[in-house]
Amino acid sequence: MPLTRISLRAGKPADYRQALTAGIQRSLVDTFNVPKDDMFMLITEHTPDNMIYDRHYQNIERGDDLVVIQLTVSNTRSVEQKKALYRRIVDELGKSPGVRPEDVFINLVEVEKENWSFGNGIAQYAV
Repeated sequence: MPLTRISLRAGKPADYRQALTAGIQRSLVDTFNVPKDDMFMLITEHTPDNMIYDRHYQNIERGDDLVVIQLTVSNTRSVEQKKALYRRIVDELGKSPGVRPEDVFINLVEVEKENWSFGNGIAQYAV
């Protein structure tokens, strides 16, 4: 049950944003064994003066099409699965909507399973 937050510059059309969510979801399904319909994604668009980033950090040349993806996930995945996810997201977003690999920034936030409530005030994963 990932919670996905996507940040990008304002002004991209709806089909671009839909392609982002679809590519990320396919990647999660294929690498993290997430059920296909388990999708909770929030897109935030920023004006250029509200999206501040180092264009050259780690010698990676980022442009104006930077997409920041933060995934909050249960801490149940291996390092190999995480690496596969990063690679798959970059591949998927490169195909559609055409985001350069340099412009895909991914951050995983891992939490204990009991830190989720999907509704009704219940910690569904707490055992």
